[in-house]
Order: sequence, then C-alpha cells, then structure tokens
Amino acid sequence: MSTYIFSSESVGEGHPDKVADTISDAILDALLAQDPKSRVACETFVKSNIVVVGGEITTKAKVNYEQIIRDAVRGIGYTNSDDIFHADTLFINNYLTGQSPDIAQGVDAKKAKGKKTAEQGAGDQGIMFGYACNETTELMPAPVMYAHRLGRELTRIRKAGKLAKWLRPDAKSQVSVEYVDGKPTRIVNVVISTQHAAGVEHAVIEKFCIEQVIKKVLPKNMLTKDTEYLINPTGNFVIGGPQGDSGLTGRKIIVDTYGGMGRHGGGAFSGKDPSKVDRSAAYMGRWVAKNIVAAGLAEKCEIQFAYAIGHPLPVSVHVDTFGTGTVSDDKILAAVLKVFSFKPADIVKQLNLLRPIYGKSTNYGHFGKDDADLTWERTDKVAALKKAIK
Repeated sequence: MSTYIFSSESVGEGHPDKVADTISDAILDALLAQDPKSRVACETFVKSNIVVVGGEITTKAKVNYEQIIRDAVRGIGYTNSDDIFHADTLFINNYLTGQSPDIAQGVDAKKAKGKKTAEQGAGDQGIMFGYACNETTELMPAPVMYAHRLGRELTRIRKAGKLAKWLRPDAKSQVSVEYVDGKPTRIVNVVISTQHAAGVEHAVIEKFCIEQVIKKVLPKNMLTKDTEYLINPTGNFVIGGPQGDSGLTGRKIIVDTYGGMGRHGGGAFSGKDPSKVDRSAAYMGRWVAKNIVAAGLAEKCEIQFAYAIGHPLPVSVHVDTFGTGTVSDDKILAAVLKVFSFKPADIVKQLNLLRPIYGKSTNYGHFGKDDADLTWERTDKVAALKKAIK
C-alpha cells in the first residue's frame, strides 16, 4: 500500500495578485465586447492605494480604463471606509501602448509558401499543459477543488453581507489530502486565512470558518476526527490586500490551473487575448484532457504541446495517462489528433474564445467550473474520441 499527502491552495478575489488579475481581465473583456479582434496583453501592479497598468493593446474599442479599474475593484469589495486600497480613491497610472509590429507580423494571418489560404501563427513560443482526473465530479484534482470551494464560499458569505459582516476581501485557503494507492481518502488538514475587521475575536473567526465554511462545502466523508483545522494561524489579519502586500498579474498560475498536480508551462493567463497561446492553448489542453477522462479512456491524463511564434501548427504534442489508460497512450494521441485541431485560429474557433468571458475565469481556478461560457469545460468530444480509437 502506497500513501502520501498532497496539498493545494487557493486565494480569494481580494488577494493582491488576484486583484491584479481581475483588473487585467476586466480590461480584456471590455475591449473584446467592442472589438473581438482586439490584441491585448495587459499587466497590472497594485500596492497601497496605487494601480499601475501597462502592456500592449491594439484595438478599435474606445473604453474608459479608469472606470473599468475602479468598477473591478468595487466588484471585489474594496469599498469599506477603513480601506486604504479603495475603489473611489485609487491613484491610477496607465502605461498601455500599442502592440509591437514585430510580434504582430508573426501572429497575423498570412499565406505561407505553397498555401492557398492565410493562417494565424502562434502569438509566442512556449509549452502548455492540460490535465484532468476522475477524483472529483469536475474531473479535477481533489486538493485544489476543495481549496477553491472554501474560497468561493467565503466570498459568497462576505458579499451577502449577513452572516459575518466582519469579513474582508483578502483570503487564502489550503487543503491537504491523503492518497492511498493513488486515490484520495481523507482530508488531513485545512488552512484558512481570512482578512477581517478590527476587534473580532479569533475564537469567533475560527468557529465561523469551521462550522459555516469548511463543514458546509467539503465532503463529509473526507473529514475525520483527526482532520486538523488551522484558522488564521498568525492571529490578527486586519491589514490585507494591496495595503499589506503588492500584487501582480500572473503570479498565481498554480492556483489558476491544477494546484500543482499537473505540470505547468509557465505562461500566465489573465489580461491576454486568445491569440496568446499561453492562455488559449492551456484552455485547449484542459478541453482535450477532460474529454479523454470523461470518455473513460484514462483515470487521469496530461497533454503537452509546444509552439513557435508565427507558426500555426504545434511543434510537438504528447499524451501521458500515467499508466491509467484503457488503451495505449499512442492510440489516444492518434485519436486526439483526428478529433482536435491545435492551430491557434482553430483553437479560438473551436472554443469560441473571441468573447468577453474572461472575468468568469479569473478567480477560483480557470478550470473545473460549471459555466456554459467556459467552453473548455465541455465534454462534447467523448463520442468522437471513442470512435477514433476503434
């Protein structure tokens, strides 16, 4: 019998890095809403009462960047009278410029030698991974999904404004799961750190998090008498968000994906339009891997592909089912290449990515959500994959 413990974390909408991600994706969505062909690479930095946005944008859209930023911060919940980082009093610095023509010439659709039609190239070189497993109904690893559930529930309660009015936007969660022979069996410990108003007793916060959050959203059969609960372990957490720490777009890439269970190519998602394969190809990878697991071809699956800037086809595609496949990985890969197209333009078309949907992906993971707009979560290629295997 083989046993081990695996831990994953999540962060709330008010975490400084997620504040930055939220602003970047809010700007992306606003531009795509007016001009679906917008090219966007928007980075955000937040600290104290300052927001700095920078990057490269080429668009026909006309938007009020300051209003988008303030509305995004207001939506997170930084509107309390004692907030240093406050939606209405932020100082905003805008350093957005046009996209480099050197990059654009590699990405824009053009006719290759000997080809009759123009094809869009990848927006950059890089490697992307997709992952899925049958540990949860979302076909995601259990530790990260459980951590996301805690964060979502904290936010839901905070924004409802009734049960715990002392909750503030910044929060983190972490769940450690014991695996026996590769199967999740019990939750070993749960960590929640949540920002709160001044003057709230630690015992009140601890009881609330255990009784109203943890025991309400985590599987009862996974919690045991030995499960350890670590709530605000340092004690006080009044100063949080960008007042307490700086935040930057793209610093929570493991939270955004598989909690460390699947590998990561290193590229961040938020603030990037789908011509950037860092984002679109990672979504494609999730779609492919999820359909492989949903088809019963494997208990878990990871797919990797790589691109060169300006080239429409990936330079490599690799499938690994970690010995759980019902057929060989080679056969699964052959079926994948029959059913899916990995050209950047085809990814955008297959997943219908030129829409203002990205704000829905920003928080609590880009994967494992039940939302029709997040098309990479569909399992609509199960039948096609099964047919292609035969």
